[in-house]
Amino acid sequence: MSFTRQLSEMSASELNDAIDDTNFPQAHILSRGRNNSVCSTSSTSGTSSLADRAQTQAQPEETADLPATPAEEVAPSTPATPATGNQRPRLILKMNGSSPDSDGTQPKTPMTPRTSTTPGHEKCTFHHDLELDHKPPTREALLPDMARSYRLLLGGLGENPDRQGLIKTPERAAKAMLFFTKGYDQSLEDVLNGAVFDEDHDEMVVVKDIEMFSMCEHHLVPFYGKVSIGYLPCNKILGLSKLARIVEIFSRRLQVQERLTKQIAVAVTQAVQPAGVAVVVEGVHMCMVMRGVQKINSKTVTSTMLGVFRDDPKTREEFLNLVNSK
Repeated sequence: MSFTRQLSEMSASELNDAIDDTNFPQAHILSRGRNNSVCSTSSTSGTSSLADRAQTQAQPEETADLPATPAEEVAPSTPATPATGNQRPRLILKMNGSSPDSDGTQPKTPMTPRTSTTPGHEKCTFHHDLELDHKPPTREALLPDMARSYRLLLGGLGENPDRQGLIKTPERAAKAMLFFTKGYDQSLEDVLNGAVFDEDHDEMVVVKDIEMFSMCEHHLVPFYGKVSIGYLPCNKILGLSKLARIVEIFSRRLQVQERLTKQIAVAVTQAVQPAGVAVVVEGVHMCMVMRGVQKINSKTVTSTMLGVFRDDPKTREEFLNLVNSK
């Protein structure tokens, strides 16, 4: 029994159970960070490889002509090519007797349906039954729905969305909100872009007064201020502009200042594994200025100290003195 024939004899549910996500394009998920994609494509996520399943079910004399890893045993008559690294056999499912064109370099969208019940895809919000394309919508694709929502909001306020000054306001507001929250489209790896350098330096590095603009997740109004970051390198340093870009990743989201401060510190730690990281954020919150208690001179200061900055008072004091100096 050939491998292709085994596939043709599987039911739709069996295909979904045994599907191998190797050929799926990596989805650019909105939160985020792209490292923790909800669409798991690795075999460790509980989804078994279709090639592995077929080899397990097949009798020795019916071994499929697939590339085998060094750990696999195949019949002498079966040609085997040693696999390199963690590369798994490339799977192309045939539809109507033909297979999609492929030069073997770029992953193609598999010609098999994915649904929300396919193992590894339970949390995908963009799947529909019998959907062939495994790509989430881009954020720009959300603009029409967002603009309609803003139009309804204007109507709910008693305004006329069709008057001259408001005709294009829903679209403008939708584009502005996407810009205010563009951090959802960015990941730490994308922003660093390899700007981590080996350097025999173990003294404190401080970049202070980095401008920050964010959106309060409780009232959807802005808060803004400045961020100061310090770290103690362990033979690796980070491009200085990357510290400011890390601030942009996490500030351009719906946020609270306390979480923003810690996310910046954790990101710097992940980037260069320093001996310690210190972050101080000073912000003015419009939810306290233009509404509520309306205290226009109030400022909120938050800090996160990791590693030696938390454990060594002298190191912490040195950082705070540098941040507060004019």
